[in-house]
Amino acid sequence: MLTMEEALRQSERQFAAGQIVKGTVIEVRPREVLVDIGYKSEGSIPLGEFEDKPEVQTGEEIDVFIERLEDREGMVVLSREKAEFKKNWERILSICNEGGTIEGKVKAIVKGGLLVNIGVEAFLPASQVDIVPPRNLQSFVGQVYEFKVVKLNQERQNIVLSRRELIEQERAERRAKLLSEMMPGDIRKGTVKNITDFGAFIDLNGLDGLLHITDMSWGRIGHPSEMLKVGEELDVVVLDINRERERVSLGLKQKTENPWEKIEEKFPVGSRVSGRVVNLVPYGAFVELEPGVEGLVHVTEFSWTKRVAKASDVLTQGDEIEAVVLGINREEQKISLGLRQLETNPWEEAATKYPPGTNVSGKVRNLTSYGAFVELEDGLDGMVHVSDLSWTRKINHPSEVLKKGDEVAAVVQEVDVMNQRISLSIKHLSVDPWEHIEQFYKVGDLVAGKVTKLASFGAFIGLEHDIDGLVHISQVSEDRVDKIKNVLKVDQEVTARVVKVDRGERRIGLSIKAAEYTPEQLKAEQAVLDALKPGEDLVALQHAFDAAEEKVKKP
Repeated sequence: MLTMEEALRQSERQFAAGQIVKGTVIEVRPREVLVDIGYKSEGSIPLGEFEDKPEVQTGEEIDVFIERLEDREGMVVLSREKAEFKKNWERILSICNEGGTIEGKVKAIVKGGLLVNIGVEAFLPASQVDIVPPRNLQSFVGQVYEFKVVKLNQERQNIVLSRRELIEQERAERRAKLLSEMMPGDIRKGTVKNITDFGAFIDLNGLDGLLHITDMSWGRIGHPSEMLKVGEELDVVVLDINRERERVSLGLKQKTENPWEKIEEKFPVGSRVSGRVVNLVPYGAFVELEPGVEGLVHVTEFSWTKRVAKASDVLTQGDEIEAVVLGINREEQKISLGLRQLETNPWEEAATKYPPGTNVSGKVRNLTSYGAFVELEDGLDGMVHVSDLSWTRKINHPSEVLKKGDEVAAVVQEVDVMNQRISLSIKHLSVDPWEHIEQFYKVGDLVAGKVTKLASFGAFIGLEHDIDGLVHISQVSEDRVDKIKNVLKVDQEVTARVVKVDRGERRIGLSIKAAEYTPEQLKAEQAVLDALKPGEDLVALQHAFDAAEEKVKKP
């Protein structure tokens, strides 16, 4: 029961919906809190409105908002949240107008962002949570942060917050301070923020710097990820600063001494070194001598005698090899290496081992249009030119007399150490029969032989002493012959008369039809043949034979 004095005081107070009044907690129930505001009946507030104040106690005085003075049960309907909202609204308006910040607690995830309690409920878009929109918003629920009010609709009582703007502002201030303080040569601590093909971006506590791949190590790097990983902390050297564009170039290898500074002392020219093959290219192999120092073995420096088409035919990546230093270019950071220098150059001994006139033997290793290569020893070849295969036979291609794998004997003609060539000759194993041709063949001699080759203008007959004679098509028969193959075949044995011996041109003219000529007929034909000038071609010889034939027929 109210005392008379309390009833008088209560009657003097005016209560109305929409007011904020002081109330005393008289009981905390499982679902509600009962509050006495001095009205004729208590008020009820849902317990959920005390989530931010779970320690509410009986007897505690709080501010409440009167929603209705009486419900169906005669109790006052109160709200603590609306009281807080109304009290905070003016403060929030002031903060928004002044561009200030406000602290709040993230309550829950909603569509498009987060719900934040700053005294009232406000919306934080996902794009404004951090500089990079986070993938997992759940990690922010329950956390307390500072926010900036970026949008406020007073009529709808909507508030939009941004945490990102505060972070960017803080980073900008740190960035400006760092740029003003930083100097080339400084060593700064940073965190790997992002990795690309050309380098890595390092966060220097608010300022991003680029660590280019070429400044990561003195040695070879295929990709920055071989040395760094995102989130890793490291010390870097400031190489260059562009304050206007806010760009900083960083280095990692500069923390250690440049291995090329004293390269001539470490690897003097002519010294023997060892290393690992780190890269193979068509023109050679790159060998790592020490971290940051590589040398190139060009394909021409692989062997003294063998022709190496590409480095991968001899080496594989990862091979441990020895080499000889051939040259150093410190400015361009290049070292030339050689493998063949590990062995004696066989060409240096070739001149004394195979002087001109030496008889040699070997296998035919290869045939070309201009000659045959004969292997004298492992890696050392000599070449027999097609013109040095025979004194007497006209050979157009070495395959006419040789084949790959044949064992042949030859004579050394010349040794060219500079160009690494040894000239051989097979025909010089015997005496040139043309030097004494008159002892073997004279005009008028009757000879026998086999057809060795047919041509449009006649046939070649193989005689003794490995000499070929030519029977022109006009000298095959008294009858006209249109095609030589119609009357002669290869390997056919024939008898012919020697009608011309030209030592200068190294030619013997034969006539099958003259085999039965009388001495007078032969003499008449000889006179015509003798009129031929040295060097006349076979067409002229045909005309001469035709003229001789006409003279023989007229008598």
